[in-house]
Amino acid sequence: MTLTVCFHGAESTGKSVLAANLAAELGCPWVPEYGREYCETRGTQLTMADLLAIADGHDAATRAALAAEPLLLLLDTDPLMTAAWAEMLFGEVPAQLLSYPKAALYLLFEPDVPWVGDGTRFFGTPEERTRFAQLAEAVLVRTRVPYERVRGDWAEREAQVRAALARL
Repeated sequence: MTLTVCFHGAESTGKSVLAANLAAELGCPWVPEYGREYCETRGTQLTMADLLAIADGHDAATRAALAAEPLLLLLDTDPLMTAAWAEMLFGEVPAQLLSYPKAALYLLFEPDVPWVGDGTRFFGTPEERTRFAQLAEAVLVRTRVPYERVRGDWAEREAQVRAALARL
């Protein structure tokens, strides 16, 4: 059985870099953030249909990674994060976004590090980051999945993620 751990939270909080680095170091697969790839190829003028396509794409990538039956699989977000995007952008969450398989553990990255714009990120003001972080947590609470907070500087974040993985 594969243990899945999802890195979840607002933009520019270190999820992607840490997921890639830890996967390489631990020798486990990871599923990159499908929404980033989608926006880089199709643009950032998103509709709800785009968000549903992003969730489907991420789920397909996760299922492909799970087919190899690794012991540990790291997910750089998942459809629950897409649900937070739906709420942030459109004020609603389609039930479909909450229906995908869930990870065994979600690591909720706090927006307490500097925001860096990269052309695909949307919510850089302190108010937007706070609201998006609240929505990201709300979707975890709503779906009753287990989660732990990750906060602090980059070294503290890495240490917290390593500790969470060690406990599993």
